[in-house]
Amino acid sequence: MAFRIGFGVDFHQLAEGRDLWLGGILVPHTKGAIGHSDADVLLHAICDALLGAACLGDIGVHFPDTDVAYKNIDSKILLQKTVDLISKAGYSIVNIDTTLCLEEPKIKSYINKMQDAIAGIAALPQNAVSIKATTTELMGFVGRKEGLVAYATVLLETI
Repeated sequence: MAFRIGFGVDFHQLAEGRDLWLGGILVPHTKGAIGHSDADVLLHAICDALLGAACLGDIGVHFPDTDVAYKNIDSKILLQKTVDLISKAGYSIVNIDTTLCLEEPKIKSYINKMQDAIAGIAALPQNAVSIKATTTELMGFVGRKEGLVAYATVLLETI
């Protein structure tokens, strides 16, 4: 059995008047991420990690921000399409490990719902989806609350 590891990262600016979608759920906050889609930074990082592990390019190759079909799209749809691509390439997901970097809001109380959303799409048990959060101790654009970052690492195995 062959294994493949993938790493993904995504960044989005924050702005007033936008919804904050993280891990497939709406998180109440005064700011939301700016993007062509719903700007779910966590799901985008996971998509990139999955695509990278399978050597299928990145999220921009498959879902370009120049395509109106993806304007305001729910990123759970992008993750489902990515999971389908991975499966067609002959891989299944073993586990997903992620880290969100943001100063606020605190997301601890939302992690189980995010895990459920991601695990449901990826056909994994909840304990195969790890979501952690950290701040940047007020340093940089994240520390100034101008944006947020997500990192994802995935393990794939051949089917």
